[in-house]
Amino acid sequence: MSLSIGLIVDGYVKLNNRSALENLLAHRRELLQQLNCVTGIDPKPAIAQVSQDITVIERALAALTQE
Repeated sequence: MSLSIGLIVDGYVKLNNRSALENLLAHRRELLQQLNCVTGIDPKPAIAQVSQDITVIERALAALTQE
């Protein structure tokens, strides 16, 4: 996980801002879909990073649901 996404997600969790987390998740999923269609370069490192971001966001949303 990148430090920046961790700080952003932590901030949204502290603010109990579920909609911001959902928007961030939707954006990352769209980005992942676009990366899977990239040709001409190797998108694997970016795909791995975005996948990790998605995991962090999903965990945060699950934690908000449990509260």
